[in-house]
Amino acid sequence: MRVGAGEWPVQGAGRAGARLGCSVVTLSSDGSPLWRDRQFALLVSARVVSVLGNGFARVALAFAVLALPGASAARLSLVLACQALPQLVFILVGGVIADRMSRPRLMVLADALGAAAYAGLAAMVLTRHAPLVAMCLLAVVAGTATALFAPAMDGVVPSVVPAGRLQQANALLRVGTNSSLLLGLALSGVTVALVGAGWALALNAASFVLSAALTTRLRVSVRPRGRSSGWADLREGWREFASRQWLWVVVAQYSVVVAALNANVGVLGPLTAEQHFGGARAWSVIVGAQALGTIAGAGLATRVRVGRPLLVAVLCTFPAAVPIALLGAEAPVWLIAAAMFGAGIASDVFGVLWATTIQREVPEEVLSRVSSYDWFGSLAFAPLGLLAAGPVAAAVGTGRALAGCSVMVVLATAAALLSPQVRTLRTVAEASSPADSTAESAADVERVADVKRRKR
Repeated sequence: MRVGAGEWPVQGAGRAGARLGCSVVTLSSDGSPLWRDRQFALLVSARVVSVLGNGFARVALAFAVLALPGASAARLSLVLACQALPQLVFILVGGVIADRMSRPRLMVLADALGAAAYAGLAAMVLTRHAPLVAMCLLAVVAGTATALFAPAMDGVVPSVVPAGRLQQANALLRVGTNSSLLLGLALSGVTVALVGAGWALALNAASFVLSAALTTRLRVSVRPRGRSSGWADLREGWREFASRQWLWVVVAQYSVVVAALNANVGVLGPLTAEQHFGGARAWSVIVGAQALGTIAGAGLATRVRVGRPLLVAVLCTFPAAVPIALLGAEAPVWLIAAAMFGAGIASDVFGVLWATTIQREVPEEVLSRVSSYDWFGSLAFAPLGLLAAGPVAAAVGTGRALAGCSVMVVLATAAALLSPQVRTLRTVAEASSPADSTAESAADVERVADVKRRKR
């Protein structure tokens, strides 16, 4: 489950290995820190650079559209919806493609598409010649790139890191990407204010190029693929997804929550900042506080121990409604930022508990397909939230629209708590079996041998 505005939130729960109790100092298969593993360092570097650019884009795109002649809330809603819709439509396709070709190669292709889309958007904004149709088409390309990248990224981590180190590797990825997002958000408002939104979008395009260059250097062994058709794989994943009440209930909850949060972060929040708080700088402080909260939340999530993880995870969704309500009430910026910081902490605790539960309860052989349905369901209403936010704000006022989003988060979360499985599913103590240890040792030996072969 991910929470974001027109993009995949990188600080969301990592599926593979994002378990509780991970440490910050981690070792690779030969006993050295994971940071010294060249392949893992390349992957982390690529993600950090790309997420840094996404931090710029999150603020810059909204204010770029609002700064154009004839700009309106409805126009901003349309552009962001065009970015979000392909993420929903193509995510299942992206999962199938990622299982049938080199995942790093697909990531490079997705980065190239993202670079082209944001370079085009930057050029149009800088020249102030930005036809609405052209902006929407480039937004579609950017959204498609994200849909291709996300499933490939989910699958590439186990190919780069031994099975016994996945937990620690995902913890380091989470810290790196959250910190990078915070830096991007912090710098984006200043960049937009000083040199304009067009140059901020250009920086995001450059980050995609650098990310692609780093990813091309990844050397991942190609694993044998099953011979079943893509439709058969999707049907099997759906059966596993639909057979677990707790899974589809929380995904249904987040289909509403993500729509409300997207409307807030993508349209209504920037509009409120523009109308009442002075524009991009104030908004970057608010969203930067949320990013800082996710870093703190990641640290907290590594230490939390709960008996009923889904119950705690769903309860952690309630704080997301608070900053939205405060924005609608035109509260002071510092108070909204403080609420966003708390919501960021809660969202990362949710993310870790959710990912850990899926990983423990869903068989490994269908985990990626089940996770793709998680993505698909969670984003089901995201484009609608972006598309409707502007017209609703124009009809009833930005404050009332924000209040409605806050109520949606509360009601959807309360409804999820009605599920007995959500309230009662308990953590099962994990103990490594001799077979697990043998498998991990074999993976480690194979990885060390592969490193030695490359050195020769």
